[in-house]
Amino acid sequence: MTDSVTNGEHGGHGPGKPTGDGTRAVRAGLPEPVKHEPTLPGPVFAAHFHLPGEPTGPYTYGRDENPTWTHLERAIGELESPGREGVETLVFASGMAAISSVLFSQLRAGDVVVLPGDGYQVLPLVRAQLEAYGIEVRTAPTGGDAQLDVLDGAKLLWIETPSNPGLDVCDVRRLVEAAHTRGALVAVDNTLATPLGQRPLELGADFSVASGTKQLTGHGDVLLGYVAGRDAEAMTAVRRWRKIVGAIPGPMEAWLAHRSIATLQLRVDRQNATALRVATALRARPEITGLRYPGLPDDPSHKIASQQMLRYGCVVSFTLATRARADRFLDALRLVEGATSFGGVRSTAERRGRWGGDAVPEGFVRLSVGAEDPEDLVADLLRALDETAD
Repeated sequence: MTDSVTNGEHGGHGPGKPTGDGTRAVRAGLPEPVKHEPTLPGPVFAAHFHLPGEPTGPYTYGRDENPTWTHLERAIGELESPGREGVETLVFASGMAAISSVLFSQLRAGDVVVLPGDGYQVLPLVRAQLEAYGIEVRTAPTGGDAQLDVLDGAKLLWIETPSNPGLDVCDVRRLVEAAHTRGALVAVDNTLATPLGQRPLELGADFSVASGTKQLTGHGDVLLGYVAGRDAEAMTAVRRWRKIVGAIPGPMEAWLAHRSIATLQLRVDRQNATALRVATALRARPEITGLRYPGLPDDPSHKIASQQMLRYGCVVSFTLATRARADRFLDALRLVEGATSFGGVRSTAERRGRWGGDAVPEGFVRLSVGAEDPEDLVADLLRALDETAD
């Protein structure tokens, strides 16, 4: 990462338009100011809209469009691909709704899709449904760009980088070039990185997909997902799928998400800086093995992450010797809540093996670093390690 990227001064909208991530985040998606009107309009609660005569215009029925979605979609689009025209963004009721919309709108019986073998734990359920529809599913690990080995004949390549929960990183540009050469579309799950950490569309991907439930909104009070895409025909199919399935966000959730994006850069920079301090502190502990954080200079993913990521994320993963040891450690924490999500302003952690579905050791811990004072958080983690030593 260059100094300009670290400071958030990258990208550009042209003369007189914001180029910094903080400026962009606080102003993204806002309408033109109108005297006596709020800067961010309140949520529009409407199942239908007044529509005499021919059904023309932007808002007709609540399952198709909503003004509150429109502001949020514009905001996310400005973050995912600043200064670029032709990018469409659609919001969904959850991250899985967004993921499903791409997979099931782009694939047909007889098609081949390549998924990460070490991705989000719901992907095996998705695989079973895809195969039930007659779609061939191939998998390979994220690390080492292993998906290249199973790409021939694929219609769609699905990338998750950094992977969840293992934090492996693949070379998005390399995979995109190989996929496009073979005639395949590429979708990147950008949940862990956020648009301030990585911009898949600028790396050549056709879709950037994410759960807005996590760090994008950051307060643990919204379920949301989105798809941003460059290809109009492909995005038309995604929009049609949203209409058919009805996987739409409520206006209140959309408004809360837009409100929360204003602090995204503040939260991301604080959480990422603290995550590096946490990872550095944990690296010195002999009971910690398998420590992963792409921001560590000696992390296996650091080199490629530095070439394509703007920021390294707020998640740190590591392994303790046994399930019992990990459980004791987690129970001893005072500033870290036991929860299964990540990206929130309050630090959370869990032993991922409790769910099944992730190929991780029993003592594997995924830690999401929040916005607490770094000194307090590091002290809490080290104290809990000391108090629960074997």
